[in-house]
Amino acid sequence: MSIAELQVYSVEEADVTGGVCVVRCIGGVARAGQVYAVGASRMGLRHIERHGRPVGSFDAGHTAKVHFSGAIVALLSRGQVLTSVPPDGHSLEDLEAWLATGPPLRDEPHPRTLRVLAGVRMRDERLPDGIRLRWGRVALAATHRCAAAEGTPELVRAPELACVHSYLIEQFGPGPDGGGDPAALCRDLLALIDLTPAQAAAQGRVWRDLPHHRIRHLRRIKSLIPWLAVLRPHLAEHDPLGSAVDAWVQARALLP
Repeated sequence: MSIAELQVYSVEEADVTGGVCVVRCIGGVARAGQVYAVGASRMGLRHIERHGRPVGSFDAGHTAKVHFSGAIVALLSRGQVLTSVPPDGHSLEDLEAWLATGPPLRDEPHPRTLRVLAGVRMRDERLPDGIRLRWGRVALAATHRCAAAEGTPELVRAPELACVHSYLIEQFGPGPDGGGDPAALCRDLLALIDLTPAQAAAQGRVWRDLPHHRIRHLRRIKSLIPWLAVLRPHLAEHDPLGSAVDAWVQARALLP
């Protein structure tokens, strides 16, 4: 994520909640949702206007009227340079506290950027296990935020969530202090599939004759099956979910 810099031309209005400034972008790309540092204080870039119209971003060399949140806006001065704060600039504790407030989806860090960052930290074996597990929970929260921000259907976002859950279970074991409940995750994934293994296999045998949306649907189902297979060894010996997972693993080879 690039770091943007804004230079203040003027503070048009300000109060304890934030204010409106005219700024010039002098580096990177300024986007609605970013957070800017003013010393130890932070301001959220909530809205951008150019030529009287709202825009999502503007780049170096251009000016805009921007709406910031944060009481520090009132203390800004002409010529002051503001620097965006990338996710790497936030500590794990800051991110956990921020997510706990249920922040708006447009707030920085952006959901997908945060998901990538948290996923990298979760897999960093140089970190203590407890820290990696906490990053995994941030990754799960960021994945849910991605789905909400992008309007992603459950069946589409399920593989991303299952990927994180399965990794945590494999690395730290099942349970409330680990990656969660494998059986519950299996049930959730299976509940998203609107076909039986036999029905999916039958459609898979003639998939070239199916309309495009049905082919895409079968592929989405297929993308879930590897995660079911990862969870299979963690199911209880006589759990009927095991038979359901086995049936889907066999059907997968027939899906497009």
